[in-house]
Amino acid sequence: MKFAKLAGIWIGLLAFTTIFFINPAQAELKVVTTIPDLAAITQEIGGNKVKVQSIAKGYQDPHFLEAKPSYMVQLNQADLLIYVGLQLEIGWLPLLIQGARNPALNLGGKGNLDASRAIQVLEVPTGEVDRSMGDIHPEGNPHYLLDPRNGIIVGQEILDRLKLLSPKDSAYFEANFKNFRDKLTAQIADWEKRMAPFKGTQVVSYHKLFEYLMNWLGFSAAGYIEEKPGIPPTAKHLAFITELIKEKKIKIILNGNYTDPKIAQLVADKSGAKLVILPAAVGGEEDIDIYPKLFERIISKLEVEFRQLQSFNVRP
Repeated sequence: MKFAKLAGIWIGLLAFTTIFFINPAQAELKVVTTIPDLAAITQEIGGNKVKVQSIAKGYQDPHFLEAKPSYMVQLNQADLLIYVGLQLEIGWLPLLIQGARNPALNLGGKGNLDASRAIQVLEVPTGEVDRSMGDIHPEGNPHYLLDPRNGIIVGQEILDRLKLLSPKDSAYFEANFKNFRDKLTAQIADWEKRMAPFKGTQVVSYHKLFEYLMNWLGFSAAGYIEEKPGIPPTAKHLAFITELIKEKKIKIILNGNYTDPKIAQLVADKSGAKLVILPAAVGGEEDIDIYPKLFERIISKLEVEFRQLQSFNVRP
């Protein structure tokens, strides 16, 4: 009787173990990304073959995250880490990788993907860079995913890495990527057509966040509310930028959703310009749950503001 009971327990354990190992859910690649844009693109390509988590949320500034132990646990269990690179995450990601103790995610490992590898980077500094210059990125501006064309480039990098980690799913990943690329390419053409009338627009921005967006759409920044990146502006600089806006008759001030708009609103009030808060990432505003929706929201907001200016016979 005792033997039969023990045999029953062993059979039950064997059945559980068998189910555990053949359960398709266990075959999912576990992917951790540093920002939600990368997570959204990965999910589009990986589909039901991946489980994706983003460390930063769309309402958080990815420059300044705390290296929490819970993030280390995520990385410890991950097959793939995808990050922006260009030292965007320099203040916290190396600590997480070290604490995760997952050799696959170390630099050079199959599970370590710097998404910036194929990007044509803007604003790469020349000469010596030091902290007195503010939060300068010595490898260039890291906000390249605010140009959707770069989203396609990054998608190709992600596709190649997913295929490397799970060769049996290559055809599935390739089909998903083609669908993502083709749909986004058509949307890019539509967004460019809608914004074409406003090429040459000059704006003021709080932070050097929208350089890739402006480069894509033909905008330019006449100045920045931050005198030095990442450092609150002085009263003297605020007075300077306010006068610059008046002098150049600039009507739009751009501010990212994760930056406190208080200072930008103060400049807008004193200069007569309009403060426009744009989402800077997937999840930055309600219902932006996939990468293309981020740009549809951005384009729609800019279109409304610029057309309103035109209706008052004011060139944006």
